[in-house]
Amino acid sequence: MAKNKIIKITQIKSSIGYKKKAKKTLAALGLKKLNHTVLKNDTVQIRGMINKIYYLLKVEESL
Repeated sequence: MAKNKIIKITQIKSSIGYKKKAKKTLAALGLKKLNHTVLKNDTVQIRGMINKIYYLLKVEESL
């Protein structure tokens, strides 16, 4: 993955009804509520978290 690449992560589904681990992963990504968006560096660790809860998120590539 390229250096300094930024991805935009948006929570599109509620975490209600999902496992605690999914809720903790959302919190680790910095997502607090529905339609909240955060910008993160594109790292292997962040991609791994996204892959675990892909069904709750929308990911867009930025600069």
